[in-house]
Amino acid sequence: MILSETHRKEFYDDFSRICLEEGFGQSTWTIDLCYLLKRFHIKHRMYTSSQAANNRCHSKEIVDRVRNRFTNAPYNGIKVMDGVLSTKQLTAHVVTAGPAIALVDAALLSCDWCKHNSLQSEFRRIFGGIYQGHYIVVVGWSAGKLLYHNPARKHQLCATTLKRLHAARSAPGTDYDVILIYCP
Repeated sequence: MILSETHRKEFYDDFSRICLEEGFGQSTWTIDLCYLLKRFHIKHRMYTSSQAANNRCHSKEIVDRVRNRFTNAPYNGIKVMDGVLSTKQLTAHVVTAGPAIALVDAALLSCDWCKHNSLQSEFRRIFGGIYQGHYIVVVGWSAGKLLYHNPARKHQLCATTLKRLHAARSAPGTDYDVILIYCP
């Protein structure tokens, strides 16, 4: 959703080759998205609370691949910042500089406009559940709501509160991962 129409077509046309060259397949991490953005010359910066994959939850191959990606990021011109970017800081960036890609727990995020996922997210907040990692693109702020695109919903603009986005971004497994995109 960040790529231009030309780059999006190139990505779709060469999807298998690009995934092979980038070294990922079924498991795509936020750092992988950074390498893709770099490949398509999109200025960005990643923030994360952890530059590691959990050894208990993932195979050694995945852990090593992710570790290597983080280790090599500075040598490849990819800026990764250790630390948590607050939801307010994310909003300020979106309003002044460009969109942001955020890793969220999909089950905790719902849209105030179309009510997508609202019943599921309420049950999840009350009763808990299994982490569902998902990326959204935060694109704006209007009438006290953050506006975002959800790639699971075709061309649908959604809106949520700062509190709800914070809950979805701070769920275990997200590492508060966010990629800030800098538009020219």
